[in-house]
Amino acid sequence: MADIAFLLLIFFLVTTTIEKDKGLLRSLPPIDDTEVEPPIIRQKNLFTVNINRNNQLLVEEKEIPISELRQAAIDFLDNGGGTNPEGESCDYCKGKRLEDSSDHPDKAIISMKHDRETTYEKYIDVQNELVAAYNFLREREAERLYKKYYPNADKVFTAMLEEKEKNQFSKDEVLNERIETVKLLFPMKLSEAEPEK
Repeated sequence: MADIAFLLLIFFLVTTTIEKDKGLLRSLPPIDDTEVEPPIIRQKNLFTVNINRNNQLLVEEKEIPISELRQAAIDFLDNGGGTNPEGESCDYCKGKRLEDSSDHPDKAIISMKHDRETTYEKYIDVQNELVAAYNFLREREAERLYKKYYPNADKVFTAMLEEKEKNQFSKDEVLNERIETVKLLFPMKLSEAEPEK
């Protein structure tokens, strides 16, 4: 009886698959002991998103429903009202080029702040909408640049990422270069401030 129980235990240990928990994919800055002075950011290049303890969403000091957050972020990121640090204007931006909104996607920073009593669901909903704004703009640019290589794909950037994930062990330099090019057009600069006590 003990042998059979032992064999069953080994069988279940070998055949059981354990699901991996997926979290939010965020790149943290490297640990560095040297003090680096933070860059000067103009107020017009900063898009502030606050979630208070009552789960109310405040964007640029105005309360808006979460259904409007994605479009507000897209309008901010895609404004293209100035030039990037190298002095190039944003010729691929399709925004209104407002003087009081972001100069260039390279300079645009979204700052998110929440209260300690904000619910986890609301926090994740806001995160999802902000990431979806970046994904929308990246998808648009991937379609503009690489649609001829993916004529049957509904979403070109998504198809590129799926192809990379499917062939994760092969080094497809062209594909990686295309993905990085699209990511550089709209770099994800999402800052999260410390929650208030």
